[in-house]
Amino acid sequence: MEHSFMKSVKTAVKHWYLQLIMGIIFIFSGIWTFSYPLESYLTLSILFTTTFIVTGFLEIIFSFSNQKELDNWGWILVSGIVSLLIGILLVNNPLISITTLPIYVGFLVLYRSILALSNAIDLKNYGVRDWGNLLIIGIIGTLFSFILLWNPTFAGFTIVTWTALALIMAGIFSVYLSLKLKKLKNIQANRPSEPNI
Repeated sequence: MEHSFMKSVKTAVKHWYLQLIMGIIFIFSGIWTFSYPLESYLTLSILFTTTFIVTGFLEIIFSFSNQKELDNWGWILVSGIVSLLIGILLVNNPLISITTLPIYVGFLVLYRSILALSNAIDLKNYGVRDWGNLLIIGIIGTLFSFILLWNPTFAGFTIVTWTALALIMAGIFSVYLSLKLKKLKNIQANRPSEPNI
């Protein structure tokens, strides 16, 4: 029976590094935001604009290049389009307010976290041993996004802090997924019947 996550492991992950690049960009943006919380929201808006536009393009490329191999390529495409649209929205509104920017980030991270949960289940079905790690990442990302959307001052943290943490979790998801895709491809090439990694 065909697995829902990928139809052909060997070809599905030929652009696994795009997910890695996206993850690094998200993590960098999160760390920068966390390190410089007093920067103006205009500066943060410029940073997020660049982040969302670049990662949106990369995700769109990844989804189209694997549409014959990935059953869920459409969801990945939607994620890329959403990222790109948020980036364009920020370009048109560079002076976005402190209360609005986290909403965009929160919804984006929420979508990516749900995608992480879905991918974790798919990896489990494919036989990957540590699929639970991706599941945990998705759960944590979902919690951060909910906090960012509905109670950004939770536990005394600032909106900027929760925004940074949410971006970092989105980045960790992309990096982890990319490494699993790469490893899954290598294992499949050697032991097609035992992709346990």
